[in-house]
Amino acid sequence: MKKFLIPVGVIGLSVIVFAGCHSKKKAMTEPTANTAANPSAVSYAVNVKSIVADHCSPCHIPSKGGNKKALDNYDGLKSSIDDALRRINLNPGDKGFMPAMHPKLSDSTIAVFKQWRDAGTPQ
Repeated sequence: MKKFLIPVGVIGLSVIVFAGCHSKKKAMTEPTANTAANPSAVSYAVNVKSIVADHCSPCHIPSKGGNKKALDNYDGLKSSIDDALRRINLNPGDKGFMPAMHPKLSDSTIAVFKQWRDAGTPQ
C-alpha cells in the first residue's frame, strides 16, 4: 500500500506546485496590475496618458496630425471621459465605436478608464 501512496502523493503535490506555472499567465505589467486592488491609485499621468498615446493616436493627438477632439492632455480627456467610456464600451460595427478601425480595447484597459473616472479623474 505504501508503494502506491508515495508516488500518488508526489504526483499530486507536483500538480499543485506547478499548477500556476504556464506561459499564458499575465505578467504584472498590465495597466491595471497596480490599480486593481486600490482604484484610487489610478491617475492620468501614471495610468491613462500612455493608454491614450497608444490607442487614440493619431486621431485624437493633434501633434501626430489628428483632427478629432484632442485627448492627449488631462483637461481634454477629463471633460469627455463619460463619452469616451461609452464609445470604447461599444462593439466594433456599432455607430460611434472607438478606437475606429482598430480592435476593441481589452477589458483591463477599459477598466483603467473606469477606475480613473470613479476615483475622480486625478491628474
